[in-house]
Amino acid sequence: MRYNLSEITELIKNRRTIYPEQFSDRKVHKEQIELLLNNAQWAPTHGNTQPWRFKVFTEKGTQKLSDFLGKTYLDETKKEDQNDLKLAKLITRPLKSSVVIAICMERQKEEKILEIEEIEAVACAIQNLHLSCTAYGLGGFWATPKIIYSQKTNAFLGLGEKDKCLGLFYIGYPSIEWPKSHRKPLEYSTEWINQ
Repeated sequence: MRYNLSEITELIKNRRTIYPEQFSDRKVHKEQIELLLNNAQWAPTHGNTQPWRFKVFTEKGTQKLSDFLGKTYLDETKKEDQNDLKLAKLITRPLKSSVVIAICMERQKEEKILEIEEIEAVACAIQNLHLSCTAYGLGGFWATPKIIYSQKTNAFLGLGEKDKCLGLFYIGYPSIEWPKSHRKPLEYSTEWINQ
């Protein structure tokens, strides 16, 4: 065996969503963020297009993101559909995080690779990022509020018309015990076809 499979299995099984409300004030260093992003880039990518793009918000950048999210939510959401709790989370979560990464997909100009495959590649990059956070003992939360799919968000992040923001990834040191979880047994999700 080339790698310790039991350690890799433990890492995968211990990956958890830890929300910004559960982060401590301890800061994540730039070198750590760079390592996380380098690991993210080793995701599988059809045609080696490497469609992921990362917009990293730290320090005063988290306030800029917070302001944008709050204003955009109020602008894009009908008054009768606005929810104070959702608004509060959008505004406060960047400020409770050491770093927030807007994870985006840059659409291949030639469009030889299907868009869904580019999206899948970016999702794999997010999994690499989240597993790397787990190995570091960092909390991570992949959020996909509806407003990130808007043209306003594309403009804010400097994305092209066909590009997409696929989520905001919040990172910080947990202030809680590492959560436990479970999955259904394999037979609930697997069909074996032998003939």
